[in-house]
Amino acid sequence: MPVVEAGIGVVMILSLAALVAIGTPAPPADDPQLDVYAEDVGMVLAEEPPRHGGTTRLDELTRSQTSFDREAPALEQRVESLLPANLLYRIETPHGAVGFERPTGAVAGASTVTTQHGEVRIEVWHP
Repeated sequence: MPVVEAGIGVVMILSLAALVAIGTPAPPADDPQLDVYAEDVGMVLAEEPPRHGGTTRLDELTRSQTSFDREAPALEQRVESLLPANLLYRIETPHGAVGFERPTGAVAGASTVTTQHGEVRIEVWHP
């Protein structure tokens, strides 16, 4: 009987060691909820009227470097009001980007909106 108990103990210890060596599964490559947040931000900004000129707020941002520079601070404030406080974002336009640099390996959701003057890419992630 002691041999059987020793055998069971060895199997349990080896199982535990294998579990520790293998580790936990990697986080998913994408998060559908983050994609929804990015799409929602894109949809709201694509439907909002411009502050100075153009057909929409995003169209105004992509129109020229001057309009991007003028509108970028207001865009940052607007996006921060749209997203929950626990998310970071980056919005890239043909004339520049606003938001934060996404860390390597961070799981992010993304959306792309096409305007008359180029594409706008929106990324959202947890810090």
